[in-house]
Parts: sequence; C-alpha cells; structure tokens
Amino acid sequence: MATPKLSPVSPVRPEDKQRASSSSSSGAVAAPLRVQDDTAVEEYEQYLRLPELARLWKDRCCPEWADEGLVKPALQALEITFRFISVALSDPRGYASRRELARRLEALAAREVELVAALCEGEQCPPLAELSASKGVLPRERSASEVWKIPGSAAAVVCQVSEASLLPRLAAWDKSETVAARIKYAIESQMQGCVFTLGLGEPNLAGKPVLEYDRVVRPHELHALKAKIAPEPKTGYRNKENEALFTIHQILESWLCAASQLLTRLNNRIEARNWEAAASDCWILERVWKLLADVEDLHLLMDPDDFLRLKSQLAIRAAPGSDASSCFRSRALLHVANATRDLKKRVPCVLGVEVDPNGGPRVQEAAMRLFHSRRRGEGEEAGKVELLQAFQAVEAAVRRFFFAYRQLVAAVMGTAESSTNRALFSPAEEMDPLAQMFLEPPYFPSLDAAKTFLADYWVRRMAGDGDSASSRRS
Repeated sequence: MATPKLSPVSPVRPEDKQRASSSSSSGAVAAPLRVQDDTAVEEYEQYLRLPELARLWKDRCCPEWADEGLVKPALQALEITFRFISVALSDPRGYASRRELARRLEALAAREVELVAALCEGEQCPPLAELSASKGVLPRERSASEVWKIPGSAAAVVCQVSEASLLPRLAAWDKSETVAARIKYAIESQMQGCVFTLGLGEPNLAGKPVLEYDRVVRPHELHALKAKIAPEPKTGYRNKENEALFTIHQILESWLCAASQLLTRLNNRIEARNWEAAASDCWILERVWKLLADVEDLHLLMDPDDFLRLKSQLAIRAAPGSDASSCFRSRALLHVANATRDLKKRVPCVLGVEVDPNGGPRVQEAAMRLFHSRRRGEGEEAGKVELLQAFQAVEAAVRRFFFAYRQLVAAVMGTAESSTNRALFSPAEEMDPLAQMFLEPPYFPSLDAAKTFLADYWVRRMAGDGDSASSRRS
C-alpha cells in the first residue's frame, strides 16, 4: 500500500474536514472586547485608586534597566499579597476563613515568586546592592541587615534586607512566621537562576547581589494606597470584606500591568525573529493568565453575607440581561485579552509566509510543513514549533480564565448575576461579550487545521503500515 502524502487536500473524515474548514474560514469573526459602561469603569478605577497605583508602576528608578516596567508591577503585586496575608490573619471575625485563606495566599505568593524569577532571568541592569560594598560594617539605620561570612572567605559581608517590605515583619509575627518562612524559602529556591536575589530575608546562600527592593517597589507608598470607603450611614458598620475585595483587585490590576508589558516584549522579540526568547515569554504569559484565575478564586473565601452587603453598598451590579459589566470594568483586562487574541496575527510572520488574499491554505500548508519537518528544531526553525505551541497554550488559558470567571460570579453572587444559561437560548448577536467568547472559533485556525490534517495523515500512515505487515505475514 502506498504511503499517504501529507497534504491539506488529503481525504479526511467528514467531521474533521467540516471542523477544519469552518475554523479556517471564520478566524476573523471575533470582535474586540470593549468597555460596556464607562461610568462603572470610572467608579471601579476610583475605588481601587488605580490612577495613584499606575503612577507607582510607571515611575522609573533606574533608566538603564530596560525591563523595569515589566518587573516592577509584578514585585508590587507580590508586596500587596504580603499585605493581604496580614489582613487575613488579623481578621477578628470568628466566622472568617482565616486558615484556608492563609493557605491560598501562601500558594499564591509562591506562584508569584516563580513568575518574578522567570521575568528576572537574564536581567543585567537592575539596581543592586553588592554584599561586599559595606566591608562588613552594619549601618545603624539598617537594623534588618545581617552580617555573615561566605564559606571559604575571610571577609565579612552585609546581607541587606528590605526595611519597608511586610514580609520580614510577617516573619517576626507568631501568627504568620510559618507562612513567611515558607515564602522566603520559595524565594531562595526560585531565584537560583537569577544573578541577584530579592533581599526579603531569604537565606541567600550563594551570596548573590541583592535587589534594592525598597527603591524599586516603594512599599511605604504602595501600602498607603488602602481602601477608602465610608461606614454605612445608619449603622456605622465597617465591612471587613472591603479590604479583601480592594486588595484582590489591586493584585489583579498589578499583574495585568505586567502582562501588558510582557506582551509588548513578546511582540518585539517576534519582530526580531528571536523565536526561542519569544516562546519563553509566551509560556510566561500563559502562567500569568492562570495566576489571574487563582487571584479571582480568592473571592470564594469571602463571607457571603458580608460580601453581598458590601456589594449592595458599592452598587456592584451587572447591566440588565448581561454580566458583561461585572467582568469588563477593568480596562487593563480588556486590553490584555485583546492583545492576547491578536497574537494570531503573528502566525504568518513566524511561519515566514503571507496570508493568501484569496483565502487559500497558504498559512496552513506552511504550518503542516513545519510540524512535519525533520529539521524543525534546527537553524532558523529553532524555537518556532515551541512558540506556536505556546500561542495555543495561551489561548486555552484565556478561555479557562473567562469560563472560570463566569462560574465564579454564579458561586459568589448567585445565578441571577450570571448569564450562564441565557447563552443556550439567545441568538449570537444578542449575547453579551462574555457569552460570545465561548462560541468564538479558535484564535489560531490555521494551526488548528494543520494539526487536524496531520493527525489524519498519521492515522492513515499507521493503518497503511499495519496492512503491509499483515500482507507480508500472509
């Protein structure tokens, strides 16, 4: 039996042909996500004090540090997480989920440290404090510094520890010392691949230079941006869930700022044809989307009565017949979601072809050739397959985020706030943007179709090899 030829026009199963052709022809249908209610967005930004927070993200402390705008908001999100740990463990309510919330926040901080370390790999110009600069002299004004000796060296060095960060203070508090210790060990472990460490009290056994954390993150100014909400007029009640809600969304917005900068760097690396570095950024982007879902899940640990009372006070309500305004009050979320979906425009550049104006399978054919090539990891092709795989991994992470958000709204606010069931009975043009996202075609239709045909090629190839073997035995 002849070996089947790899071709986009090879005969395939009817259901595969229909799926591949429909995905290829409808790749540009999805409309960009837009703000649904400008007033709600303004209220959201003022509540979170986003204009003030954005100034901290944008202020440059080290002009020669190219990726400061990327790393700084990620570090500030980590610092805000330390504040949330303090808030959670000092909550006086007897019915608060302190234990589980502390576990979740510890795990969240560990994942944030992992992402910060990934972003800092290869960084050469951040502001660093050399351990040997003080010649073993402990300054009076830096009581958190430690004097010790590197094994094999007679010189004493000073390991500087942040004075303003909350993590060293959490380590000195009996309620949080265990959580803080595990976070410090996570920092020590994850920063092994970087030329510096964060200087938050981690052991720093390698004696690496320490980031000038207080100069970069500015914890005092960051923690000054706390929730502002007046007590209820009649009762004077101050809702404890207000600070939790406020802090969750400040963490979310800080990571969205980092994701926006990461997308800019990713696109620049694609234009520079640095495929391996672009693939690395794309995998980090996927992990950021997963982290955003973990941050949103913290809403599940809020007390239902207190949260719904706060929700009523803040007038958090979706537009009639839609849950879009609840999800899409964040301009940064819309921007990052749209920019992530726009990565599909980069596929022809990666494959080295132009889109056929007549709708032909030019991009699909190039993808099939790359996936099936024996030299796909060599020379100019190095990193291309990994980058294309990372594109589709990011798509999966984005879809998971928005699907999980819809379920979260139903669990936290009740199904009346979610349009989960309405999508089954409404025409597409009447659906809100969140519902439409689940009916969109693949972001990367050419890659989807190429894999469909490649899978069929191998099915027929294996079937042909099996027939040949049986005929030889007979």
